[in-house]
Amino acid sequence: MVAYNPKEWFRPVLQFHKADTFRKLVPLLIFVALYSVGVAWLELKVLKLSENSHVKNIYSMHTLLGFVISLLLVFRTNTAYDRWWEGRKLWGSLVNSSRNLAVKLDALLPENDSYNREFFERLLSIFPRELTIHLQKEKTRLELDSKPHPEIPDFDRSMHVPSQVVSLMQKRIIRLYRNDDIKREELLLLNSELTNYLDVCGACERIKNTPIPWSYSTFLKKFIFIYVLTLPIGFVFTLGYMMIPVVVFIFYVLASLEVIAEEIEDPFGVDTNDLPMQRLTETIGKNVQEILG
Repeated sequence: MVAYNPKEWFRPVLQFHKADTFRKLVPLLIFVALYSVGVAWLELKVLKLSENSHVKNIYSMHTLLGFVISLLLVFRTNTAYDRWWEGRKLWGSLVNSSRNLAVKLDALLPENDSYNREFFERLLSIFPRELTIHLQKEKTRLELDSKPHPEIPDFDRSMHVPSQVVSLMQKRIIRLYRNDDIKREELLLLNSELTNYLDVCGACERIKNTPIPWSYSTFLKKFIFIYVLTLPIGFVFTLGYMMIPVVVFIFYVLASLEVIAEEIEDPFGVDTNDLPMQRLTETIGKNVQEILG
């Protein structure tokens, strides 16, 4: 995620050409510009339909369609942002649950019980890393620890790794209860925090695996494309060659909103505007180490 100063105006305006949306749309912008040039030349040099007053009124259609497409883009952008913000709230909940569980374990476990403290410290730090890999569907192997540990075997990557991490912590907590190291009410206290881990994982999977309906997304792209291709035909009668930059700018605005919505509707990727899961993972690891270390 990009860190920036929201009160700054001049730098974002002057550096618009460095934006991801502009770089992605450059080929289409060039195509729209060349198409507009062709329409302008054909009208002004060959057909000269502007002499017919009825033909000039074709631009009124774009006024109506422009209002419709603006409503669709507002809905599209808001829906995508809601998914992004929900993902951020879920990861905020994961940070809070990790801190709360670490604080409760620190209060319940004896200070000289380094065996259990190191165990939970490792797994509480491992879970957000594994969740990041799971959500990004990476196949890279995570180095769990520099030293071999009999209680933390290598995870089976063909199965649901976040569940395996939570299962190991749950088994250790149950073992502490059976050995009378913690009481029944303390078991329930820890279990309530641990349950939230897989709740967060499941909610993130819901966002990841349920994109915007395909028919809606493709319809909006077709609508924008057809709308922009008809703009030169309507504007050339009143603007002449000046309609070329106008049409290109309108296409840039409309297409950029769609590109931004596509990027933020899946907040768990590696794009510029996706959630900073790596930084949140490091924050969780640092906080857990400070509490249990």
